[in-house]
Amino acid sequence: MGVVIVAAGRGLRLGGSLPKQYLPIAGVPMLLRAIRPFSCHPEVRQVVVVLPPDDAGAPPEWLVPHLGASLRLAAGGAQRSDSVASGLSVLDAACRVVLVHDAARPFVSRDLLDDVIAVVRSGVGAVPAVPVADTLKQANAAGEVDRTVPRAGLWHAQTPQGFPREVLARAHDEAKSAGVSGTDDAFLVERLGGTVRLVVGDPRNLKITTADDLALAELLAARLH
Repeated sequence: MGVVIVAAGRGLRLGGSLPKQYLPIAGVPMLLRAIRPFSCHPEVRQVVVVLPPDDAGAPPEWLVPHLGASLRLAAGGAQRSDSVASGLSVLDAACRVVLVHDAARPFVSRDLLDDVIAVVRSGVGAVPAVPVADTLKQANAAGEVDRTVPRAGLWHAQTPQGFPREVLARAHDEAKSAGVSGTDDAFLVERLGGTVRLVVGDPRNLKITTADDLALAELLAARLH
């Protein structure tokens, strides 16, 4: 099994000069926290981390000691889908199942990983997700509410998302040919009619986007350790 961790963005919404994925959480770089659950999983053969092109050639010093056959780097592209495709091109051919994960989610649990892997082993895609609990409003350009959106059947998608490798590779090839980009890999598989099954996600598997998210991550790190 292989893993592609997408860490090629700059995290502009968080601010600051350091890319978001390198920021420390309780003293540990966010990216390193994202890597650890996969690198220590017994079913994972290889992890490929996709970094900004310049960083892929000259990675952060704290990452260098971890690199080797089981942890490799790839250069990211202009869009997220380009970065995932780049990671796939580097991943060992023996990895017939692939998990794709966002580096901005540094708190993946072993239980969640096992649940995703179990679904992918059955031959379909797997996406961890949590049900939408808030009331949803759809607004117009003026910020006025047009309608309340029923939340039944709506879920917040997370990563890692898992797929049979041939399905994921074909989805990316087809999307590139059609000039289509998606915010997650499941969308690219869905558009080809592939089966994607939801796995109950973990609220602690938060995505760090804003300064408030980073502050929450500091609190969560203190609780988990």
